[in-house]
Order: sequence, then structure tokens, then C-alpha cells
Amino acid sequence: MLDIRHIGAALPAFNTTVEAGRLRFFAKATGQDDPVYTDETAARAAGHPALPVPPTFLFCLEMDSPRPAAMRELLGIDIARVLHGEQGFVYHAMAHAGDELRFEPRIADIYAKKGGALEFVLRVTRVTDAAGRLIAELRATTVVRNA
Repeated sequence: MLDIRHIGAALPAFNTTVEAGRLRFFAKATGQDDPVYTDETAARAAGHPALPVPPTFLFCLEMDSPRPAAMRELLGIDIARVLHGEQGFVYHAMAHAGDELRFEPRIADIYAKKGGALEFVLRVTRVTDAAGRLIAELRATTVVRNA
């Protein structure tokens, strides 16, 4: 059973820079055909200083963490028992290519269902820009299957 004493635990924070090439690749991979997400001229014409960051791309950037397994290590979770639960976000401001973003994840909740057969870990991550402005709050639920 996962130890609920870890609720509220901060996970390693990190900074990453949004790269235009990765944004273009993401747009292509997700079938985005709006040139605002792939063409800098179109982005500027639409009022953006550079290519805008689609909200869901922030989850990709979160994987840039230097310790992506930190939560599993802290909680002693075997990756073979992990299922993806859900993701969500509250978007506060637009980020753009070239921005340096700070990710500050923490464990917001741990709970069980089905008599402990399934345990859930809710991770919430604050994303801010270099000026400290809140860009988004990411929520990700990891499901752990128990025997």
C-alpha cells in the first residue's frame, strides 16, 4: 500500500526552454493544421511573439524532468504495475517558443479503490515563466494495480 504520508511532498522542480522545432513536431504529430502552431510569420500575424505552446504540450515538457521517475522512486512503485489514469490542466497564460518555464510538481493526493486493488496518485504541477507568472496547473493521475 502506498504511504499517504507523502501527500503534499514536493518532487524535484526544474526549468526547461520551449524549442520551436519541438512545437512544430508536436503540431505535425497531433494533426494540427493551423499555421499559427508551425509558421512563425503566421504566429506573429495572429499577435503572438513566437510560436504558441498548445496546452497539452506542457505535459510533454514535464517529461524533461531530470528525474522523471522521482515519484515512483519516492513511493516505491513498480512501473510494471502502473496505468495512466487521466490528465487535466488549468491554463492561465500563453507560453511561446523561446520561453523558459519552471515546473514544480508535488503529490496532491493518494487514495485507494476496490479494497486497495487500485491505488491512485494525483500529481499537481505548477508551471511558471521566467518572470514567475503562472502559466498553467497540470494534474496527472497515476493508477497502481495491486495483486
